[in-house]
Amino acid sequence: MSKNLLDQLREVTIVVADTGDIEAIEKFKPRDATTNPSLITAAAQMPQYQDIVDDTLKGARQTLGPGASAAQVANLAFDRLAVSFGLKILQIIEGRVSTEVDARLSYDTEGTIEKAREIIKQYEAAGVSKERVLIKIAATWEGIEAAAVLEKEGIHCNLTLLFGLHQAIACAENGITLISPFVGRILDWYKKDTGRESYAPHEDPGVLSVTQIYNYYKKFGYKTEVMGASFRNIGEITELAGCDLLTIAPSLLAELQATEGELPRKLDPAKAKDYPIEKIHVNKYTFDKMHAENRMATEKLEEGIQGFTKALEQLEKLLADRLVHLEAA
Repeated sequence: MSKNLLDQLREVTIVVADTGDIEAIEKFKPRDATTNPSLITAAAQMPQYQDIVDDTLKGARQTLGPGASAAQVANLAFDRLAVSFGLKILQIIEGRVSTEVDARLSYDTEGTIEKAREIIKQYEAAGVSKERVLIKIAATWEGIEAAAVLEKEGIHCNLTLLFGLHQAIACAENGITLISPFVGRILDWYKKDTGRESYAPHEDPGVLSVTQIYNYYKKFGYKTEVMGASFRNIGEITELAGCDLLTIAPSLLAELQATEGELPRKLDPAKAKDYPIEKIHVNKYTFDKMHAENRMATEKLEEGIQGFTKALEQLEKLLADRLVHLEAA
């Protein structure tokens, strides 16, 4: 009997669920899970998670006392909500959860470090070891510098919104635990820029980007893990079979589970040794230069930060409205 694609993928790659939906995580039993502001905002609006939202708001009110304004309480609750979801997720999975630092701090090294330490403190206060948490930070130069400091403190980081080799190399050279190169968002950009309606999986620009990063890391012996993210179709996923990790939305996990056929391994550390690429050292000057030369990475990084910021603002409003409703009841 042939195996489905999801079972075969799990034999060569660690499968991660890209969602804040706890029911989906229970269904697919991934080793790790990743969240981001958009996913937390979506989950916070699902009726089945209203208790998590309400308990977080009540806890924030208790911390700040009756004199605090609704906006202050909502702001503290917003800070805690991603951790509240993270704690629920960690009860289901064996591995790690990724929790994102406020995207508005993406160009603020000190602010990012401080926020990351706060997140870890919240997890530790709830009895969760920092080994089970990845702090998600946008892969700006300032974000990478913050992550380098955090890694030295034993706080593991996941650098997200990663679109170019320069970002990946800077992360590896700074000893970052894991990176999340965005496959689908790269494809989106190329489709819009070229006017092409589709790309075959083996020529998909997002797939090629992750393949290049993976081979570079394995050729030069970097320990940083590569986790492909932001997929648009299962062809992109199967083309990256063998990547260290892949974080996949529940809809695509379901499609992989429902599809049978052979799944050959595409990425392999042994083959990467022969990869024809020179080693590049990336300092701030090189990073800025390579980033400026990469129009796609420049545009998608900025757009990603703006998108996550918008989701955060939406979540803050949602929490403030819910608090008013709770306290009026």
